[in-house]
Amino acid sequence: MSTITTEALSATTLLRFATAGSVDDGKSTLVGRLLHDSKSVLVDQLEAVERASASRGQETPDLALLTDGLRAEREQGITIDVAYRYFATPRRRFILADTPGHVQYTRNMVTGASTAELTVVLVDARNGVVEQTRRHAAIAALLRVPHVVLAVNKMDLVGYEERVFAAIAEEFTAYATELGVPEVTAIPISALAGDNVVDASARMDWYGGPTVLEHLETVPVTHDLAHCHARLPVQYVIRPQTAELPDYRGYAGQIASGSFRVGEEVTVLPSGRTSRIAGIDLLGEPVDVAWTSQSVTVLLADDVDVSRGDLIVPSEDAPATTQDVEATVCHVADQPLTVGHRVLLKHGTRTVKAIVKDIPSRLTLADLSLHPHPGTLAANDIGRVKIRTAEPLPVDSYADSRRTGSFILIDPNDGTTLTAGMVGESFAAPEPVADTDDDGWDF
Repeated sequence: MSTITTEALSATTLLRFATAGSVDDGKSTLVGRLLHDSKSVLVDQLEAVERASASRGQETPDLALLTDGLRAEREQGITIDVAYRYFATPRRRFILADTPGHVQYTRNMVTGASTAELTVVLVDARNGVVEQTRRHAAIAALLRVPHVVLAVNKMDLVGYEERVFAAIAEEFTAYATELGVPEVTAIPISALAGDNVVDASARMDWYGGPTVLEHLETVPVTHDLAHCHARLPVQYVIRPQTAELPDYRGYAGQIASGSFRVGEEVTVLPSGRTSRIAGIDLLGEPVDVAWTSQSVTVLLADDVDVSRGDLIVPSEDAPATTQDVEATVCHVADQPLTVGHRVLLKHGTRTVKAIVKDIPSRLTLADLSLHPHPGTLAANDIGRVKIRTAEPLPVDSYADSRRTGSFILIDPNDGTTLTAGMVGESFAAPEPVADTDDDGWDF
């Protein structure tokens, strides 16, 4: 395994990315090849894969087994769960989510891509763009993943033909652009043979772009939550009431985005009460400023009513509260979502009762048309919903904040997650192109 010093790691950036694609497009093999060729696999892990491959009669190690960890996955040769892998090169650290390709596991792709800054969508060069490819492109656009890589895999099975790659890249890019995907990078690869994964391929000299790893190492990570709207969902109220701390009252949680400073005027939502930050405790020590992803305890200058589920925000940058939420959703449960459905809506640390008032439209993936007022959403459907909540919620637009602009709908009877929702406009507006009709994307 490659040796990377602590100093080198501290100087590198972190990229979260996910893989997606249809069944047998080679996602797990790509991830395995990426880990193997970048020397990010421990010796005992590789030996275990070699033994498992030999027991199945394979002459060479099946690198897909590096990520397919469940017994059912290995036996069936498919990916079922999201497999997270952590690795690093001298240039960057990575958190990778290898997501399933089967339609019934699309919900797991939503989970894996929800925090990703880049999505690698694989396509089998023999099959081209299929319905599941379009679904994964739509989800990446819906989740506003900033960068999408189209990896045209199994080029070895089509004779490394440039025209095959070019046709698939053109079709996918046109589709993704209409969805509003800001950037698509197409790379021809063979995960099995290792072409253009880590090392450049000698068999495709007509391609002059980066390998997959080169692109992952150099793509700009532009989504910096530290510069977004400051938001602190309160998870716990700390009141020791001890002899040493008789009057201590702190509000603990993980900062979802932005930063907070001592002395800053803040508002507690949904109540709207205002105060000033008197102190911030981080790991038991007082600090003057705290930022995204840090778990902190905030002390306020005034004795205001704050409880779990409230949101602390800067007074000058407070979102509006509302009981009417309009959003685009991806329905992930087998049980359909219908108009009149009574649900629980979980937003940050707050869970409230809600009812589905309307389903204005459902997206048809094949031609990006809209089916008006379908009345119901089935598993894996993407559609527009209007929800009425029992209590006001401070929600941001998903375009402004992926953390506080998202929510999930839960079945109140058994706790099953039904739907993942994104508040506000559904997809980013595509770049204007002359002489084209941009109808069909504003839900």
